[in-house]
Amino acid sequence: MALLQIAEPGQAQAPHQHKLAIGIDLGTTHSLVASIQSGLPRVMPDEQGRVLLPSVVHYGDDGRVTVGEAAKQMASQDPLNTLVSVKRFMGRGAEALQQLGDQLPYELVQQANGITSFHTAAGDKTPVEVSADILRQLRLRAEAALGGDIAGAVITVPAYFDEAQRQATKDAATIAGLNVLRLLNEPTAAAVAYGLDQAHEGVHAIYDLGGGTFDISILRLHQGVFEVLATGGNSALGGDDFDLVLAKWIMAQAGITSPDAEVQRRLLQTARRVKEALSERDSVQLSLAAGTGGAPADWQATLTRAEFESLITPLVDETLKACRRALRDAGLKSEDLAEVVLVGGSTRVPLVRQRVAEFFGKPALTHLDPDQVVAIGAAVQANILVGNKPDSDVLLLDVIPLSLGLETYGGLVEKIVPRNTTIPVTRAQEFTTFKDGQTAMSVHVLQGERELAADCRSLARFELRGIPPMVAGAARIKVLFQIDADGLLSVSAEETSSGVRAEVEVKPAWGLSDDEILRLLRESQARAADDVRTRLLVEARADAESLCEAISAALAQDAALLTSAEKAALDEEVASLRQAMAGEDAAAIKAATARVNTASDDFAAKRMDASIQKAFTGKHLDQLED
Repeated sequence: MALLQIAEPGQAQAPHQHKLAIGIDLGTTHSLVASIQSGLPRVMPDEQGRVLLPSVVHYGDDGRVTVGEAAKQMASQDPLNTLVSVKRFMGRGAEALQQLGDQLPYELVQQANGITSFHTAAGDKTPVEVSADILRQLRLRAEAALGGDIAGAVITVPAYFDEAQRQATKDAATIAGLNVLRLLNEPTAAAVAYGLDQAHEGVHAIYDLGGGTFDISILRLHQGVFEVLATGGNSALGGDDFDLVLAKWIMAQAGITSPDAEVQRRLLQTARRVKEALSERDSVQLSLAAGTGGAPADWQATLTRAEFESLITPLVDETLKACRRALRDAGLKSEDLAEVVLVGGSTRVPLVRQRVAEFFGKPALTHLDPDQVVAIGAAVQANILVGNKPDSDVLLLDVIPLSLGLETYGGLVEKIVPRNTTIPVTRAQEFTTFKDGQTAMSVHVLQGERELAADCRSLARFELRGIPPMVAGAARIKVLFQIDADGLLSVSAEETSSGVRAEVEVKPAWGLSDDEILRLLRESQARAADDVRTRLLVEARADAESLCEAISAALAQDAALLTSAEKAALDEEVASLRQAMAGEDAAAIKAATARVNTASDDFAAKRMDASIQKAFTGKHLDQLED
């Protein structure tokens, strides 16, 4: 008799069978790939022994694509065809892309489908395609090091990436031939790496400042569970901005007024080298020859670390503001934290380490390489998800960065999933129709913290049609929000009595800019009182309008039940209510609504009596009992 071998889901049938899984840190400045080898996470180097792959892609006129260090060397000679910091462009709208493009020497092209791309010698390239070329290079590196095909990958993203930016990252991985096991927030990946290394329980702050993005996450580590309590940050703030500020300072000091693309690229490269040097030294000598970018004369200067720190202090302050918000969202104070972890190459800047230690009141952990810690954490999680370690007791609980909800009558927002809700999550809420005989409903999905739809970001719209005609308020429409472990959202709506259903997978055409993110959070706080007043006014008007329509319908059918004096009195109260609705006083509208309700009580009673009398007329007692 043949024996059937049984294995648990996700577990290899043969004990010795090991699936190859990788963790990828797709960074703004550098990217890298790691895997679990012989039970330990290792970052995989290239043939020259370099673990960091510059996130730079060059497109030649012969169609050749060069990625990494070789492409980086071409940046100053061929800046228009050498794309750097493309992560900043992922999932961004045309306006935001144009603003970024103004800072970098690129030629942007608006395509017919609304997607913005870079014009290169090899054709127009979208940010997704450029990222795919970087990810493909990392996949090839991993396959060469591991000696086989990759079963799956965990790719890290900034915690503050929205749905569009996450979806763009996932699309890039698919193009690169990778099976994405999960998109993992970068601070959470760092917590995995430090959690396994330290095994310290308690509340931790993960301060992640990379080349192009900043994240702050407050996590609780307890018995193998990594729970994100709050998150914040800026998806367009990082070490690149330090470089840009320094490059502008050099231009101002040297009298450069009209740099071409090549000079811009050289200035940014110089600024990066100066920044890195000042992390080790107290001063750096700078010089430019006359004519460089229009410089009127030879220029020499000495830049001290103190002067550099004064230039970047406003940027560092922005990161600390986000830290303060995250602590407030988590309901914690800095003294409640067990440890602070620094992640990202830009945390090597001494001012950053100093200010973070002062803000949190304790020195930060830096003993793991800040460039490698995210990839290491991703590799650990990939090894678990691919089934090599099915008995792992590590559980990751991430959160969404901004609230998700629907537009309701009057342009109000009904929040279905509040910000900082742990994912994956499923939330449902019932809604109903506003008008009699309504057979369709428009579902408008929103993201943000404000009370009015106009002040939040529109993610998607779809329609639920085929609702059975009923009186207002009788239909029951169940709206379901589902957010997966990658932070991607799908929304469905169903009329429960008929089973009519519609759904949408939210894939907005672009993501939030840094200004939009800050606006959504800051305005929700600064204008909270105004928003509440506005919401109360809109709700009062909606209730009043519903009452007026109901009375109008009732009068059209049963006005004969009232004397002329009673009808005149009711009409007067309704007119008074409509006059109040035209004003801005919610309390006055509510008071007028209450008066109309009181004035219509007798009318409602007469209608009920008439309805009962009509139902009973001509029937015997035994018929009523049946």
